[in-house]
Amino acid sequence: MTYVPTEHSISDCLREVSLDYVLLIYWGGSMNGIKAPSLLYSSITYRSPSTYMRTALQLVALLQLVQLAFSVTSRPRDHDELHDFAESDAHDGHSHGQQIPLGYVKYPWLSPESHLAYLGDDEVTADSVFSGITTFAHLPWQQCLNPSSTPGKAPFDIAILGAPYDTSTSYRPGARFGPSGIRAGSRRLFLYGSYNVPLSHNPLKSGVKVVDCGDVPVTPYDNTFAIKQIQDGHQQLLHRPPATSLKEQYNALAISERREELRIRRKTDPSFNFTEEDNAAFLAARAELEYKPISADGKEHTRVITLGGDHTIVLPLLRSISSAYGAISVIHFDSHLDTWKPAVFGGAPSDQAAINHGTYFYWASKEGLIKNGTSIATDYDNDDGAGFHRIEAREIDTLGTDGIIKKIRDTIDSIDPAFAPATGTPETGGWSTRELRTIIRGLDGLHIVSADVVEVAPAYDTNAELTTMAAADVIFEVLTVMTRTPLGKLVEKN
Repeated sequence: MTYVPTEHSISDCLREVSLDYVLLIYWGGSMNGIKAPSLLYSSITYRSPSTYMRTALQLVALLQLVQLAFSVTSRPRDHDELHDFAESDAHDGHSHGQQIPLGYVKYPWLSPESHLAYLGDDEVTADSVFSGITTFAHLPWQQCLNPSSTPGKAPFDIAILGAPYDTSTSYRPGARFGPSGIRAGSRRLFLYGSYNVPLSHNPLKSGVKVVDCGDVPVTPYDNTFAIKQIQDGHQQLLHRPPATSLKEQYNALAISERREELRIRRKTDPSFNFTEEDNAAFLAARAELEYKPISADGKEHTRVITLGGDHTIVLPLLRSISSAYGAISVIHFDSHLDTWKPAVFGGAPSDQAAINHGTYFYWASKEGLIKNGTSIATDYDNDDGAGFHRIEAREIDTLGTDGIIKKIRDTIDSIDPAFAPATGTPETGGWSTRELRTIIRGLDGLHIVSADVVEVAPAYDTNAELTTMAAADVIFEVLTVMTRTPLGKLVEKN
């Protein structure tokens, strides 16, 4: 490479010498006291052939400076500092914790005193918010479907799992891309920006370990086999002991609530003082409490939030859940009840065709997977044979969100799963995202054993990704409610 300052044009220079590459560098201005190089397409000038060697040496020195300026560097840190950083990260043990904080990753035009993003984000890692691999809410990715890679307890308490299946839909396909679309729609959710203000809770810093387990491998060629794949994948995660015991989850929740209570108390009463003795007494009282799982098999189970996929995936999910909890109650947000008899919906020309996104609740009821008479559907079409109580979407105009919440809570004792409104078969007159999020928050305190959001087909979304963002927000609300209520009951002592 030769750098030739000349008084002539670039074409004159090229006539005088043979250049393999021409690099045009201009030192223009500065930002925060550090000059920034810009690559410009302009002419360079030429002094004389006798100065080429000296200029080449100057160029080498210059390029070394440019390389240094554009290198991403970090200084060594002692063990304690590394430990403190890992401890501050609620995702300890995953790849994000191995990234160096933004305080140690500086763009060349920033002075050492400059902050890259927001005040106080020394704990935000270099792969947030729009960089890094796309997982739900920037959660750590974990290989969950291969237990041999993480023997013993599951490396999570709640798993995000994709089910890219859409070969049983009757109208618009494309929901197989729903899992990746929802993950993309969740990019603005991240560890330190996920505080749920109405519920005063950050589900990603709640002491419950949440990870993204990727997608279940699903074949697009054989529906019967694909449904079995989804059931097996979900069941494999569901039946692993959670990373955090039931008692630890309740204790973490109690400590979090206690901290919030003390913070508010100190704000309103400056003279308030909470001593170490008070803290010790609080923890000692917590140590005496015991909890038992609510599952039918008496075991502690992980929880799974599934990203669909068309609505057919609910049948294999319910089959999986019944293996641990028996028949469960369902809250179903949809514009269709999906309880069609196969002979009516599609004509059922084969056993495989009889199971589709309009008949799965018919089969779930026949198989005894849902509690007849205790399930809720917010829908327009109703099939009493499946045992659903119906709340029509328009009732929100007279009942309001509080009335809808009360009607749901007065009817059921446990819930699973929560579904987002369908987009594969769109209908008008549904709830707004604000109304739906408010209603989901109203389920706080109920035992949600599993949930799924389905029928998201990103190909029909707007350029603003409104549907995938709405789906991500629904999952965020469900995740908040789930982390606020562990799946246990307090053991009464005689």
